[in-house]
Amino acid sequence: MREEIQGDLFSGDISACADLSHEQVGASAYGPVSELAYEAVASAALATQRLCYELFQQHPRAVVDKELVDLWCGASFVPDGWRLPPKWDPLSGDYRTADGWIRLHCNAPHHRTAALLVLGSANTTEKAQSAALSWRAHDLENAIVAAGGCAAELLSVSQWRTHTQGKAVAAEPIVAWTTSDKAASSWRPRSLTRPLSGLRVLDLTRIIAGPVATRFLASLGADVLRIDPPGWEEGANEIEMTVGKTCAELDLKHAQGRDVFVDLLQSAHVVVDGYRRDALTGLGFGSDRLAELNPALISVGLTAYGWTGPWRNRRGFDSLVQRSTGLAVAGESTVFDLPYQALDHATGYLMAAAAIEALRRHLADNTVSHARLSLARQAMMLLGAGVDASIVPRGRTADREAAARQRGQKEETSWGGGWRCPLPYQFEGMALGWSKPAHKLRSELPRWSNKEEFA
Repeated sequence: MREEIQGDLFSGDISACADLSHEQVGASAYGPVSELAYEAVASAALATQRLCYELFQQHPRAVVDKELVDLWCGASFVPDGWRLPPKWDPLSGDYRTADGWIRLHCNAPHHRTAALLVLGSANTTEKAQSAALSWRAHDLENAIVAAGGCAAELLSVSQWRTHTQGKAVAAEPIVAWTTSDKAASSWRPRSLTRPLSGLRVLDLTRIIAGPVATRFLASLGADVLRIDPPGWEEGANEIEMTVGKTCAELDLKHAQGRDVFVDLLQSAHVVVDGYRRDALTGLGFGSDRLAELNPALISVGLTAYGWTGPWRNRRGFDSLVQRSTGLAVAGESTVFDLPYQALDHATGYLMAAAAIEALRRHLADNTVSHARLSLARQAMMLLGAGVDASIVPRGRTADREAAARQRGQKEETSWGGGWRCPLPYQFEGMALGWSKPAHKLRSELPRWSNKEEFA
């Protein structure tokens, strides 16, 4: 039985942890955008300190580097003499319509297929632009979404605030908590050096936000097993998001894959998912089924457009949410992007913070907590904060290369060698990082590593 709780990320008596804090160093580059990302990393650092106090009665000093936060939110890896794979499908982008703008997200083959189904044979940006001009933005968005694709009409901030979905998201907490019946965990912490060592995290996330969360957990020693369906690829994101993780394939639409998945769920301590709200339920793995399989399983979930309202099951990505919420509007007829996908990264670090806070509660009294977050809720944090086209995405390539080469570590990925920027967070007395370099998705067997992932 689950109990609904509306509350902040951290709740209850924190008087024993009153001296927990973090030191900030470096300078932010992008105003409110940088601050949103920085505060999310700081929240993950605070959650880690609180957990360590619960486990070891120690307050590890934490440092969060604001400049490195910006660099990691852009890219953390610098290749040595070769180019990164592209991040975007050529058809992904912003297009003028008869009455405004629309953003198409076509990185996944089936999303590209859905867009082309609506736009006809417009398989180049020029043809897609020509086809889009014959549509009203709202109608084209609805047609592509109905076809199983991903698109977002460019709305103003005022349009979003009065939109049914905008109102629903505004009423949601940053982190929505539920609890289920108490159950003891099989995980036992080992040492402050690697506080999450032995913790089994089942990663059912894609692209950026969820993988950022599990990457943070892996850097603290968690055994992260990422599961993807057959054929799924993410281009340059794989170099950013697979470091320190086991990456395997399972087809949950077939019995054999489902059987293996059940075994993994039963042996996991935490599951992090980025599926649409109705997707896991449709596969037979809704919240009740997960509790039946593993009563002690903590869960952290992510959606694009919130957990309530008519768009709660809609597919979405950071770039689309920027358009829907008005963050991408510059003047009356211009579209711009945030300096980096801040909604993804901020939400990802908050998801990591929520997972760690749930672990702390679990170890304190066997409470099994479940957290739910959304990209759209983070967008609400930026609205009204002065985010506009004056925050021009300035190139950070030189800064990133200098940080990686001078202070980072050499890494041999599946694509080639290079340097990984130093982590933007540090804790006194902890050994952070990974021994497993970035590697391709679906390249390993779906099983726990059962070893410490650190060099």
